[in-house]
Amino acid sequence: MDRKSLCWALLVVVASSSLIPLTNAAASEPSYCDSDASYPVKVESVDIDPSPVVSGAPATFKISAISDEALSGGKLSIDVFFYGVRVHTENHDLCTKTTCPIEKGSFVLTHSQSLPGFTPSGSYKLKMKLIDVDDKQLTCVNINFKIVRGSLVAQI
Repeated sequence: MDRKSLCWALLVVVASSSLIPLTNAAASEPSYCDSDASYPVKVESVDIDPSPVVSGAPATFKISAISDEALSGGKLSIDVFFYGVRVHTENHDLCTKTTCPIEKGSFVLTHSQSLPGFTPSGSYKLKMKLIDVDDKQLTCVNINFKIVRGSLVAQI
């Protein structure tokens, strides 16, 4: 497998581990990329299902947030890191992950994906940014999660 394919596979695994639903859901405590920033969108919680994420299986990330302003759209940017090395990057239309327009107040972003079976076990970090239609960064959070081999989880 070439390097580009491996990087894509790792990104898919990381993204799906933070947004894929199964039976063992768990909340992950997000941390802001810049603790001194005053982001207009505050992330309240991140639920990862299953947790830990299982290679070769679907995963769902459910992100609950509050917006200080109404939003007509924008984009969701995701970078996935495996032991500090970026292994995947993807961008999505914000309105494909939630209902738009987003009114001022609470909303939920949901992302689901299946990870390849060869995704390495270990600690991952997902860096998620929300950017509005004028390229203004609305929020940036880091979400830590783990991926385990499917066969190990099946035996638990």
